[in-house]
Amino acid sequence: MNSRTVGLTEVNGTEQVAVVIDVMRAFTTAAWAFHRGADKIVLASDVEEALAIKADHPGWLALKDGAVVSGFDLANSPGLIREADLAGRTVIQKTTAGTVGALAVVDAKLALCASFVVAGATARAVMDAGAESVTFVATGEDGRAAEDLACAEYLDRLLAGDRPAPGPYLHRADTSPAANDLRGGRRRGAHSADVGLCLEVDRFDFAMKVGLEEGMAVLRPLRTRPDAVPMVTAHDE
Repeated sequence: MNSRTVGLTEVNGTEQVAVVIDVMRAFTTAAWAFHRGADKIVLASDVEEALAIKADHPGWLALKDGAVVSGFDLANSPGLIREADLAGRTVIQKTTAGTVGALAVVDAKLALCASFVVAGATARAVMDAGAESVTFVATGEDGRAAEDLACAEYLDRLLAGDRPAPGPYLHRADTSPAANDLRGGRRRGAHSADVGLCLEVDRFDFAMKVGLEEGMAVLRPLRTRPDAVPMVTAHDE
């Protein structure tokens, strides 16, 4: 399978199959939200759009990166989301990079949002679609985020039919500037467990597919096969 990895500014609208990656933390948080029972996640491009969507749907919960401010209910933190009861709820998610990347490819034939926690299911979804080529969109740091590039390379190996040991890829993510910032308390709206939760491989057995529904970009879990690869953490390899 042919593949390429680009940053947000290199997305040009020609992508047929796209995997948008935000390991720390948008699409790790999104996966945890689904695990905690969320029905769907509506992706917003900025704070104003998120608040406008919530104004039209007062029962929905709004989530953003950074500290929770007026109008928002949740932080973009897997450590915090794993403690929330989201059964049957709709979440509006706005982040600096991840949701922007997803919105840029929402018109693709197949658009998936990914991180290490859904890596295996994401690769299966791409293969099940019979794709001949895939574009990985690394969203962090204008496409230079070490954790996103490591995840893209790991996914590329899976799509090539390999079974790579995840340890080296997780190590790159574990020692990335984003991980260091989280550990050092330099990101607001964070939990002490966030880095560790972002370094779990195949924690969940679903991929996450984004598409347009009633004019909104909506992320939903996509089940592939029940025989997910057992979870691996950074300390297991």
